[in-house]
Amino acid sequence: MAWMTAAFLATTAIGTAISARGQIKAGNAEKKAGEAEQRAAESSAQLEEYNAAVAEIQAKDAEVRGAQEASRFRQRTRALIGEQRAGFAAGNIDVGFGSAVDVQADTAFLGEIDALTVRTNAAREAWGFRVEAEDRTQQAKIDREAGANAAAAGKARQSAARWGAAGTVFSAGASLLEAKYGFGRGGR
Repeated sequence: MAWMTAAFLATTAIGTAISARGQIKAGNAEKKAGEAEQRAAESSAQLEEYNAAVAEIQAKDAEVRGAQEASRFRQRTRALIGEQRAGFAAGNIDVGFGSAVDVQADTAFLGEIDALTVRTNAAREAWGFRVEAEDRTQQAKIDREAGANAAAAGKARQSAARWGAAGTVFSAGASLLEAKYGFGRGGR
């Protein structure tokens, strides 16, 4: 009968050790998984920051292109006014008086409106890129926070697994003590 008790105790101890080891390994795997999620989130955040920087460069480029195009538009308007003046002068019309002045003023006015429209459209395009840059910057922050949370959750799951392993060991120890010494049995 003693050999059965010894076999039972040995089997229980081995089973407990295997179970506790499995729980600890699972906890370590959870921690590693959380750390891997954090690394992936950091990588995603870095990509978002890169894309935000690209969007900011695109915004500045849109503004520069808008200013250049508006300048070219103004130059074309001045050239058109020069052609109008030459045409009026060729027709023996005083270019500084009456309808000739009105036509040139209208051309200058409409040309400036078009140049300002070009510049405004470029500013809107730049604004769109800046909004995108801000969105990506915020997404990078969210990704980093999610990564930190994943790492913390992995560590918490690791701790829970270790506590579970400790509980398994203590529970088995109590069972072994009860089996060997009869704790918990009435009337002895």
